[in-house]
Amino acid sequence: MVVPEFVAQMVVQITHLYNKILQKKPDATILIKEICKNLDTAAKSVDKIDFTVVLRGDSTLRGHFPEETDAVVSVLGEMDAWIICPFFLQGGRYTINDTHFVADSEMLVPAGDTEFAKDASFGYKSSNLCDWVEEKTNGRILASSVVSISIQLLRKGGPDAVCKHLCSLKKGSVCIVNAASERDMTVFALGMIKAELSGKRFLCRTAASFVSACIGIISKPPVLPKDLGIGRERNGGLTIVGSYVPKTTKQVEQLKLQCGHFLRSIEASVEKLAMGSIEEREDEISRAAELADVYLKNRKDTLVMTSRNLITGKSASESLDINYKVSSALVEIMKRITTKPRYIIAKGGITSSDLATKALGAKCAKVVGQALAGIPLWQLGPESRHPGVPYIVFPGNVGDSGALAQVVKSWTCPSTISSTKEILNNAEKGGYAVGAFNVYNLEGVDAVVSAAEETQSPAILQIHPGALKQGGIPLVSCCISAAERASVPITVHFDHGTSKEDLVEALEQGVSSLMVDGSHLSFEENVKYTKFISLLAHSKDMLVEAELGRLSGTEDDLTVEEYEAKLTDINKAEKFIDETGIDALAVCIGNVHGKYPASGPKLRLDLLKELRAVSQKKGVLLVLHGASGLGTELVKECINLGVRKFNVNTEVRKAYMDSLNTPKSDLVNVMASARDAMKAVVAEKMHLFGSAGKA
Repeated sequence: MVVPEFVAQMVVQITHLYNKILQKKPDATILIKEICKNLDTAAKSVDKIDFTVVLRGDSTLRGHFPEETDAVVSVLGEMDAWIICPFFLQGGRYTINDTHFVADSEMLVPAGDTEFAKDASFGYKSSNLCDWVEEKTNGRILASSVVSISIQLLRKGGPDAVCKHLCSLKKGSVCIVNAASERDMTVFALGMIKAELSGKRFLCRTAASFVSACIGIISKPPVLPKDLGIGRERNGGLTIVGSYVPKTTKQVEQLKLQCGHFLRSIEASVEKLAMGSIEEREDEISRAAELADVYLKNRKDTLVMTSRNLITGKSASESLDINYKVSSALVEIMKRITTKPRYIIAKGGITSSDLATKALGAKCAKVVGQALAGIPLWQLGPESRHPGVPYIVFPGNVGDSGALAQVVKSWTCPSTISSTKEILNNAEKGGYAVGAFNVYNLEGVDAVVSAAEETQSPAILQIHPGALKQGGIPLVSCCISAAERASVPITVHFDHGTSKEDLVEALEQGVSSLMVDGSHLSFEENVKYTKFISLLAHSKDMLVEAELGRLSGTEDDLTVEEYEAKLTDINKAEKFIDETGIDALAVCIGNVHGKYPASGPKLRLDLLKELRAVSQKKGVLLVLHGASGLGTELVKECINLGVRKFNVNTEVRKAYMDSLNTPKSDLVNVMASARDAMKAVVAEKMHLFGSAGKA
């Protein structure tokens, strides 16, 4: 459908978000009157400004009707018609033959038969909207006097027929809009706009779809973390659930079921928050906030929810008081959480409004799209406590039972570490190399991760068999945990696996990649040994590195004499790659483990060039061990010739040992000094290898 040019010229529409459901009738009326007075004053101060008031109501018919519309009329005067339009496609709300329906799985249920109609404060019986108007106005407006626009008129007559119908209405009429598709809504919006251009004034009580149609918002795919560039933020995400409707309870159950393996749950007792003593309420608020802070700091996605048992008062007014106490408690919990969440999901209309404005101090927000159909996604304004944080407004009555879990899963921080294959393939595409740094203890692990985060570089934590023998499973677990928590891509690699037992053990402990070292074997035995491990590792989608040739030098008390060293045989390289199925080839081109002789390294760059041609042909990456002691220009030449992984050990170890020569007053100072010394070396290498800024 083509939208006529006049749409852009005519009406400034005002949609105001306010927490009318939680307000008592007198308070809601006062608030609406104040808004309308301010709006009228502002409009009169500007020439030729017309506006339409849209009371964004609940698509399941809850709220203060007709009090809110009466309040508008008392300030702005009688309108030509009240427009009642609760259609909301994303929430499964349809109006057909004047009856409002709520989609439930594969069925359309009349609104009066749903749990929403049983609301303790805003309950109703009628599904037919004409009858609903009579019921809510206590007979002041009779069902027989309510008019409607049918789907047939929308689809056969189009905007012109809508305009003609609206212009023919008696002043002060109430008009129901039937709609079962977004196109129906667009047709009505265009017809109403044409009627307004002819001088008609309407007061609208609608759901979200009406507003989108009137201002020409086009539906977009759900927004994901990558779309906002938030990447691998360190802290966990926060979901706060205040909505008590059965639909929300089902969604929370599915959330726990599907996300319980990574989600931390905190349940705040409604009885203590709303019915308990001041001390009980305070203790419950403090407990929830303190736990949430700890979980979020430890990068755990966290759910704060009210207990699901519905507590109501003896009257609608008492029920509202209970709701207010619970809502204000959630606001207080949010206020006391000091950690900046990766994202915030506020479940429930009241909850989302109060948390944004009262707890987070937001006065404005950028609407960036939807987290899921019908679920708005904002970024909080600069005046808020958490500027730019994604804020997902999840209405209590929207989505199927799995919708909340779906959103949380799409926004959670990846729980698995990056893959070495991905890191090195990115290096191949970008023309840089990644450092693999041998680690032996917590200080070494921290040094590598801290340097990587500061330089925004990917990195590999590398464990040698000698280190594994001393550190065991705790060392591997420490490396994996650090990689998972890092804000940049970090992987864990097992190096120089000369025994099947060590390699299989490393496979089972969860490393991301490994090096099969059969360099001490004959070519045939090396192929057989490497192929055996390669098949096992590839079944877990792990990168496999192997060495063809043999390096001289000493590493972790393992020495290969110079006379035992062998350069990589270019004539055997292609066959070795084909028969073993490896992903990365560690080349021997004159590089050594440990220190180079005083004369400096003498690398066979001509051989490296030939190996590069073979590796490119086979889709295999090149690795150079013994990067400690290589000069800047030599490193750059190696990178230009295809080296994508440099192993670094000696210089980092030396920095650690040198740091011990300066006396320290306490063991923790010794640890900090050692970490900082290693970190400086690691960061320097990251810049040298070109990986800085590539995370």
